[in-house]
Amino acid sequence: RARKDALKFKEATKKVRKPKPWKHPQPITIAQLRQMRDEFWDTAPHYGGRKEIWDALRAASEADVALAQAIVESAGVIVSNADLTLCYDERGAKYELPKYVLSAPTNLVQDS
Repeated sequence: RARKDALKFKEATKKVRKPKPWKHPQPITIAQLRQMRDEFWDTAPHYGGRKEIWDALRAASEADVALAQAIVESAGVIVSNADLTLCYDERGAKYELPKYVLSAPTNLVQDS
């Protein structure tokens, strides 16, 4: 039975991929992007879900695709959207990640 559940789980999890290019409403600097990311990760656990899953998602968001895949699989994260914008844990808790924590916008500007 456990093997069957594991197979079902594996099928439910999509292969992780980089998010599609996106644009922020106004051009932002790398410092502003970093601040937005830090604020998101500081507050995300307060919206529910488990801290260890949030920690795994943060690590995955900061890793390359192959490592991100290994991180979410080992944490038991169910990847609903391949770009990690929507994930669940085994208990069904929902984790939504904004694009800005997963990749930089196309209109990122150099700090002056």
